[in-house]
Amino acid sequence: MALPAHVAGSGTLDRLVDTARDYARASTAENTNKAYAADWKHFARWCRLKGTDPLPPSPEMIGLYLTDLAAPAKGTPALSVSTIERRLSGLAWNYAQRGFSLDRKDRHIANVLAGIKRRHARPPVQKEAILPEDILAMVATLPFDLRGLRDRAILLIGFAGGLRRSEVVSLDVSKDDTPDSSGWIDVFEDGAVLTLNAKTGWREVEIGRGSSEQTCPVHALEQWLHFAKIDFGPVFTRTSRDGKRAMDERLNDKHVARLIKKTVLKSGIRAELPENERLALFSGHSLRAGLASSAEVDERFVQKQLGHASAEMTRRYQRRRDRFRVNLTKAAGL
Repeated sequence: MALPAHVAGSGTLDRLVDTARDYARASTAENTNKAYAADWKHFARWCRLKGTDPLPPSPEMIGLYLTDLAAPAKGTPALSVSTIERRLSGLAWNYAQRGFSLDRKDRHIANVLAGIKRRHARPPVQKEAILPEDILAMVATLPFDLRGLRDRAILLIGFAGGLRRSEVVSLDVSKDDTPDSSGWIDVFEDGAVLTLNAKTGWREVEIGRGSSEQTCPVHALEQWLHFAKIDFGPVFTRTSRDGKRAMDERLNDKHVARLIKKTVLKSGIRAELPENERLALFSGHSLRAGLASSAEVDERFVQKQLGHASAEMTRRYQRRRDRFRVNLTKAAGL
């Protein structure tokens, strides 16, 4: 973001340029910005090694770059098709920020990518769903100190809300508490309402109270906020080394992934498998898949809770869905 060459700078305009840059950075998630920056760094280095320059965009060289990602020299692992597509999106975004347009439909790019998909594409690897009995076993492994109260609230709120791990840690106690928040919580007698600024825009997630205090996500949240003495700012924060005091610093979303893997191991879920396989089965998305697979309600309510634009996306999360509830074979008379 910069002033046009023919416009003289001034204090007011310079301030607007800085603000516009902040808005531009906020147009994509922080993790996406980091990934796109890494994509550009990798591509620029690849260009230097090949004796060329990344600017202006060359469809021919980008096609060769994608080829190298899919079929690299010996000793270098090939990237998955989804990662290659993400790299290409990162390049397109970076070119746009530099005032260039990358034509992804150019035959040197489109044909190569289509061939990579046809030859190397695999069905998506789905993470295991964390089911109700699993989440109860997981929270049972946590102590009742301050850190345990926080982690119990994270697991139960994440499961009941069908939240992404980034959505869990981005919550504030109230609206506009901090500039890096992506939502806030309102607690009522019958439950809690989470207002989230998600990928598809602002949405509300309603979490009702559970059947008992031991399994209630709203009660777990209230316990954490009460004993951590948090009434402003980030909901989920780090604790002191001794675990007795809540700090001001917001938790990183990686904590949610580590917490899920740690409690899966301690609770003995899928204990018949080797430890490394069990760890690979579960991630932050396991909470969303667990809610989608366990909630015995009309599919549209699950779709709304997860914030999906289509029912088809919701069905991808439903690990125990009755695929043959509607039998078109019999309906057709066979």
